[in-house]
Amino acid sequence: MLLRLLLLLAPCGAGFATKVVSISLRGNWKIHSGNGSLQLPAAVPGCVHSALFNKRIIKVLCAAAPPGICAQVPRTDPYYRFNNLDYRWIALDNWTYIKKFKLHSDMSTWSKVNLVFEGIDTVAVVLLNSVPIGKTDNMFRRYSFDITHTVKAVNIIEVRFQSPVVYANQRSERHTAYWVPPNCPPPVQDGECHVNFIRKMQCSFGWDWGPSFPTQGIWKDVRIEAYNVCHLNYFMFTPIYDNYMKTWNLKIESSFDVVSSKLVSGEAIVAIPELNIQQTNNIELQYGERTVELFVKIDKAIIVETWWPHGHGNQTGYNMSVIFELDGGLRFEKSAKVYFRTVELVQEPIQNSPGLSFYFKINGLPIFLKGSNWIPADSFQDRVTSAMLRLLLQSVVDANMNALRVWGGGVYEQDEFYELCDELGIMIWQDFMFACALYPTDKDFMDSVREEVTHQVRRLKSHPSIITWSGNNENEAALMMGWYDTKPGYLQTYIKDYVTLYVKNIRTIVLEGDQTRPFITSSPTNGAKTIAEGWLSPNPYDLNYGDVHFYDYVSDCWNWRTFPKARFVSEYGYQSWPSFSTLEKVSSEEDWSYRSSFALHRQHLINGNNEMLHQIELHFKLPNSTDQLRRFKDTLYLTQVMQAQCVKTETEFYRRSRSEIVNGKGHTMGALYWQLNDIWQAPSWSSLEYGGKWKMLHYFARHFFAPLLPVGFEDKDMLFIYGASDLHSDQQMMLTVRVHTWSSLELVCSESTNPFVIKAGESVLLYTKPVPELLKGCPGCTRQSCVVSFYLSTDGELLSPINYHFLSSLKNAKGLHKANITATISQQGDTFVFDLKTSAVAPFVWLDVGSIPGRFSDNGFLMTEKTRTVFFYPWKPTSKSELEQSFHVTSLADTY
Repeated sequence: MLLRLLLLLAPCGAGFATKVVSISLRGNWKIHSGNGSLQLPAAVPGCVHSALFNKRIIKVLCAAAPPGICAQVPRTDPYYRFNNLDYRWIALDNWTYIKKFKLHSDMSTWSKVNLVFEGIDTVAVVLLNSVPIGKTDNMFRRYSFDITHTVKAVNIIEVRFQSPVVYANQRSERHTAYWVPPNCPPPVQDGECHVNFIRKMQCSFGWDWGPSFPTQGIWKDVRIEAYNVCHLNYFMFTPIYDNYMKTWNLKIESSFDVVSSKLVSGEAIVAIPELNIQQTNNIELQYGERTVELFVKIDKAIIVETWWPHGHGNQTGYNMSVIFELDGGLRFEKSAKVYFRTVELVQEPIQNSPGLSFYFKINGLPIFLKGSNWIPADSFQDRVTSAMLRLLLQSVVDANMNALRVWGGGVYEQDEFYELCDELGIMIWQDFMFACALYPTDKDFMDSVREEVTHQVRRLKSHPSIITWSGNNENEAALMMGWYDTKPGYLQTYIKDYVTLYVKNIRTIVLEGDQTRPFITSSPTNGAKTIAEGWLSPNPYDLNYGDVHFYDYVSDCWNWRTFPKARFVSEYGYQSWPSFSTLEKVSSEEDWSYRSSFALHRQHLINGNNEMLHQIELHFKLPNSTDQLRRFKDTLYLTQVMQAQCVKTETEFYRRSRSEIVNGKGHTMGALYWQLNDIWQAPSWSSLEYGGKWKMLHYFARHFFAPLLPVGFEDKDMLFIYGASDLHSDQQMMLTVRVHTWSSLELVCSESTNPFVIKAGESVLLYTKPVPELLKGCPGCTRQSCVVSFYLSTDGELLSPINYHFLSSLKNAKGLHKANITATISQQGDTFVFDLKTSAVAPFVWLDVGSIPGRFSDNGFLMTEKTRTVFFYPWKPTSKSELEQSFHVTSLADTY
């Protein structure tokens, strides 16, 4: 194959020898298995699994599929039924990638020729023309190999991978001094062992929400770069606010590889037209790796619009170009969007409370972080498309979220992920990729980690969306709370390893490379207290400091006393199953039972399916239809009802705890539930199913993360309603409280408060009344026969979602009838209108259009009036007739 040469920005008339050439090696490669028995084409970027799937080599059973299924997800797909077990052999083999290519440029005329891999997954030896030129052992690094004296006119490149499973096991066996736990994931996860010994996506060896698919491949860009004078390797910039001068400065860092023995002179021209900036700096580059630092001072008279999180302001950015014009006509040009914002992690004493606060200020304003946790969107990163990222991240802001935590067991996401977060105003809590394990600290491992961290900080630090770095996920807790039954005599060894890895190395590298955002060693952490205690706290879950993770599947999730009144809650949640339309694509008819082998196989949390049924039974009746498929669908629906109601109750508790201290606890300033998205079609904690379909929880999140929210709860027969505000200004409004009966669509009674003011950024008590007194004024109402709703308004205009409070478990509700709900569908432009009518009050009304991609304006709602209009926003072209054919509605009484 003849490859095209890309000449980088050489002006007309400049000598060819001064140019830089970039030659892409993306596209078609060939791969073969360890013994050569399998040979096939493969795409780069990509992985072995995808290549096998695309050629239908793995388990070709599509012809036997039921009608319609194969067209959606072929049975060869790794996610179909039990294929994660059947395809285990792929990860145990050693695969080789090969590409033959010709060059129409004489490489001998270049002083330096590099082979650059932006990402190799993971352990490999790289050969060019049968000559070993380098090794790789880290999925998260960029690798650059000098091929100046190896490259020819006709070349063969080989990347010989070693099984990541075998490699991890070998590394563990060689670590004989002491045990580095854990060895293997729980058997229910069907995973592989010793993932902590390989720098690879940790969840690729299996997790409690995902399959084990340890991939091999070239998962990012690969290219040849040739140059004679110098080459621009890294380009970074950081806006810095001068608090003393009240001005913005911009620091621009550019890393060059200079191969010329002569001094290279020139100019660096920085232009930001919208800020009236045109700055020229003289630069000189000497032989070797050189960094050029440019400082741009922005005139105090120029108004700089800042970047704000979603819901708090605009995401204003400025177009910047930086041009390096060097001796001999060599020219490099970089363009980027520059955003200005400050971030501060505030940890300071709180009146009437022990400990310290833990919250983030953006541009000087305290921000309550509302959001979730991000996991990899697919086991196979080549399947994570731009459209997929856009869909998932748009769903984040559509649900009134402003933050995501990129969890430390996945991957540092692709550039486009962070660019979209910049654009959409999504704050990112960025973990480094270490999770739920202890790690070795031998020299090879640490050298690789240092390169990884250095590269990722350089790559990501220019993004305003990233507001904090975090060293790991739960490893402080794992060590200090004895998760792995380690021998007490080795505790100091493990502590030393922990400090070496996360403090002396990762933290040091981060602080050297980026002083614009805070670094915390772990999540959960006690923050400043953890530092004072030597980087590890005896109790990392101390509610008076830092952030906490909280899970409890046994206690009643409707009881707000279950939840921790913490400073910041960065993980919490409950499981549910995805919808039937999502599961149907990767299952067969025999799987459609809650007790089927498939249902047990797909559940990777020990006893997870039973724990969901336990939470359901606390407040709902379990389905009892004699039709197995109907009972299965009803159970799936109820798991989503349960999950949505549980997370709603917990999140509302955190939001109303924002401004209060009770028994020394409170001032909660963050709620990031676990988890946003799914990696495959299975039960999990997610609010978005694999493919992006909204679960009931995600619709609920759109309400419980609203900028203004009334929150109701009971304590000792007293009904309390709080108002929580994320607004930047005080707001006058009134609260309306209504009581409805389950047996009638007629409103029983209603009352409204006098106008009041909710202060900006506060949560305040608005209403108290004994429940017996409230019901006494509503004829015929008891706890079992009635339900309360409430909302905030001004001048008749609704300012908040209509919230509700159940006075009893719905399994005890009296007067609840099966509702006949019908929908008339019409089209308005690209949007479809669903005009609903109901014959009875209906809780948890669920509108479903099967596999038609899109979302409703609302779903899972309590319908207390005869009619309601809901909009459907399709993500792909569809029609009224398709929606009518696919439409199905369920409410709670339908499951009885």
